[in-house]
Amino acid sequence: MTTTNKPSLEVCLSPALLHLYDVKNSIVVIIDVLRATSTICTALYNGAARVIPVATVEECVNIGRAIDGITAGERDGKVAEGLVHGNSPFEYPREFIENKTLVLTTTNGTKLLHMAKDAIQIVTGSFPNISAVCDYLVSQGQNVILGCAAWKDRVNMEDTLFAGAVVSRIREHFDVNCDSATAAETLYNTTKGDIYTYMKQASHYKRLAKYGLEKDITYCLTPDGANVLPIFRNGELVPF
Repeated sequence: MTTTNKPSLEVCLSPALLHLYDVKNSIVVIIDVLRATSTICTALYNGAARVIPVATVEECVNIGRAIDGITAGERDGKVAEGLVHGNSPFEYPREFIENKTLVLTTTNGTKLLHMAKDAIQIVTGSFPNISAVCDYLVSQGQNVILGCAAWKDRVNMEDTLFAGAVVSRIREHFDVNCDSATAAETLYNTTKGDIYTYMKQASHYKRLAKYGLEKDITYCLTPDGANVLPIFRNGELVPF
């Protein structure tokens, strides 16, 4: 078996598998392409002061009230009951979100973020900020876990594709000895010519399309529309 001095690059396909990975000695990238991590980077790119990710709607409402923040989130693809705003990146243009705090709760992404709290560092990744993510990971020279938020612990297509896209871009800088990383990269390389059409098979595509959200899906699968790196510090996501 050959060994290298390169840091490791692994893909965790579901939060249910995270306990099998060495989170404490890794940078963890939280991936929730449709739509939490796409919305987080978009809000920060458009000038939000910070995004506070929370687990529950109740927590979201209480924190939002205490700090006069914008409360937002979804459950199963729809605006969560009791919240004013949802999880669409188009809800957060600069003229609305600049210098404000977004308090966000989502079905899958915020849950995984809190599970990864012992990591060296936590950042969030999606196609709209893929270059910022890749540049940061290469520059840090640390072990990396690409953590897919999945859908209620079930492996999903969009997060796996994004993880594969990252592996494809940066693998030369890392030791990739991880079957799920190789599988994700293979899936991405097979579909990258037309990811949007391929995604029409995905369960969450069908879920969101039912609500007329194809525009959101297209944006969330498009590289570098909001190329900023959200980094988790003191319970908040802020631009790196």
